[in-house]
Amino acid sequence: MNVCVLGLGYIGLPFAALLARHGHSVRGVDTSESVLRALRLGNLPGLEPSLGALARECVSSGRLVPSGSVSRADVFIVAVPTPVREVRKADLSFVEQAVDSISPFLEAGNLLVIESTVPVGTTEKMASRLLEKRPDLASPEGRPLFFAAHCPERVLPGKILEELVEVDRVVGGIDPESTEKAASFYRGFVRGAVHTTDARTAEMCKLVENASRDASIAFANEISMLCVKWGIDPEALIGLANRHPRVRIMEPGPGVGGHCIPVDPWFLVASAPEDTALIQAARKTNERKTEWVLERIKKAACRFENPVFACLGLAYKPNVNDLRESPAVKIAGKLCSMKNGEVRIVEPNIDRLCPPLSALPNCRLVSLEEALKEANVVALLTRHREFEGIERRISAETLFVDPNGIIRAGTRKAGEATP
Repeated sequence: MNVCVLGLGYIGLPFAALLARHGHSVRGVDTSESVLRALRLGNLPGLEPSLGALARECVSSGRLVPSGSVSRADVFIVAVPTPVREVRKADLSFVEQAVDSISPFLEAGNLLVIESTVPVGTTEKMASRLLEKRPDLASPEGRPLFFAAHCPERVLPGKILEELVEVDRVVGGIDPESTEKAASFYRGFVRGAVHTTDARTAEMCKLVENASRDASIAFANEISMLCVKWGIDPEALIGLANRHPRVRIMEPGPGVGGHCIPVDPWFLVASAPEDTALIQAARKTNERKTEWVLERIKKAACRFENPVFACLGLAYKPNVNDLRESPAVKIAGKLCSMKNGEVRIVEPNIDRLCPPLSALPNCRLVSLEEALKEANVVALLTRHREFEGIERRISAETLFVDPNGIIRAGTRKAGEATP
């Protein structure tokens, strides 16, 4: 089967490579010439484990063809970004551009699947958009002669190739025929269950999944701030609370990052602002936690005239190189904007700083050893495996701030009370 995947980012490239591995003839389309060039040359640093090798194999075999333009296909997959605008609404311009680029090549019986996370009703709108451009693809009753469905991705960075296959999928079409057509396509390579529904339910399912996680993290983050206020160790408190058979509090941190959880809840809020009070409160709590941790780090530095900060970790979660929407990046950037002080970044999963940090003269990417040697304040922002037991390496003259914002002087022993 000929498949055209539009968007070769975090989801599109692994998806395209996976489909090629399963025998499909895949055209991978992207607007970035640097991405296409890297794919053609096989120069794919910093990708998911095993993805680089798989992509190189598929490209060299001809099963995956990188291209800057769309061509005819049996299946069109849209996997482009859907960022949030400053007004907290979904930016669907990339989805619209992708759909517009498909329209000249679409034929009756083709399948369009939107994998991008979108507001409720988007798949139907994109089908209507195609019919406006291609009225010849409408039946006498005005129904599309092509199939259109939504199948939201459900993957964990670091395990994308594995989870594209193993995790259950939700498929919803604009009509029952579209649902079955898309479900049949996904059953060809997904080992998890493929659950069928309508397009709107599938769209909302992804948004609800991430809003639910956002709310759970917000509760943990709020509890951590209360604990610090009252001199209680949040980690110990949550560990004890989770001994209850029906309680499962998540691990707090410096905020929430990644391409999904801090973004997707706003799609629901924008569509129904008066009915999403809890979702909005969760978002604000997690954003506040980042500012709260930043203030704790600044408080720790007050005793130093020209403090040197060591920020351990930039990724939004442990053991990945994904910096999207990372609270650690925001904290590091704010520290760099202070009138005095230097910032040392330790991020073992990258080899260069990202903008805007890369343009700041008082910010450098260094080794862990160099950071610990120079720093007055060490802030653990991401719990990478390389930082395990880091508390025991902090000198007596150095202040340590953990992800919950607790400030400790020098080495911390197990069971030691927190100030």
